[in-house]
Amino acid sequence: MPIEDPFWPRADAWLAQDSDTPDIRVVGVPSSKASLSPSRADLTPLEVRDRFSRFSTYHGEWDIDFGEVRVRDEGNWPVSELDMEEMPALVEKLARELPETDLILYLGGDNAITRPLARIGYEDIERIGVITFDAHHDVRTMDLGPANGTPIRGLIDEDGLPGVNVTQIGIHSFANSVTYRRWCEDKGISVVTVEQARTAGVSAVVGQELERLASYCKTIYVDVDVDVLDAAYAPACPGARPGGLTVRELAEAVRTAAAHPSVGAMDFVEVDAGKDQNGLTLDAMTHLVLSAAAGFTERN
Repeated sequence: MPIEDPFWPRADAWLAQDSDTPDIRVVGVPSSKASLSPSRADLTPLEVRDRFSRFSTYHGEWDIDFGEVRVRDEGNWPVSELDMEEMPALVEKLARELPETDLILYLGGDNAITRPLARIGYEDIERIGVITFDAHHDVRTMDLGPANGTPIRGLIDEDGLPGVNVTQIGIHSFANSVTYRRWCEDKGISVVTVEQARTAGVSAVVGQELERLASYCKTIYVDVDVDVLDAAYAPACPGARPGGLTVRELAEAVRTAAAHPSVGAMDFVEVDAGKDQNGLTLDAMTHLVLSAAAGFTERN
């Protein structure tokens, strides 16, 4: 057990406050049966919460302490045993039942949770914007069902989300096909590769896309697929490849997104806790979730 120090508040104590009037809700969505590769991403929400005790509520580089932000942990939803056809309906139902909150942080689970969570942000799907931090386009065909490689395709082709409402940041080098890239271009999706984001400044790109989407969308959903990180930082992400973003770059991007008042929800997905090495990926995901809490404190 860590030594308790009243002058070193820990993030796990922050999460345990169980506020009745939270600014942020944290929800575990332990889905993994929709993964194209066998995964134990269902273990990740609890494992990430366990890592909170390793972190404080103060970001020393940003000089931000989120300890006064009111939070409520809603626990894990009972979706781990549901197949890919059953899971989305229950996730959507439970998400619609959540009381209105400024920001909801969903702990996945695989990327299949993104589609049902993103499409409920506003009654008119044409007024929903989506930003993904992802190595992949996630626009595989729906032939194999609503798997973790299909959420953007499903949102556009089956749910009616306009492609121009989607921005994908962090697309990797050898992680996609030319067919799927051309599909994204044809649909009007804004695609930003790792190199483009790094050259322009990841946070600057995120800020620009947030403003663009906010100009005609009522709300923005942010999908943080942790496999956008370089594989060196994310050994428990089956889809991670060499050459991705650093934890620092992605944390800055998450901070920027969480600080924007149009962002209503964010998910953190695609970490297979059963394959992690010394907690490296779980620590990275925890760092990103806490970066969102820190970014939230900067909202006007």
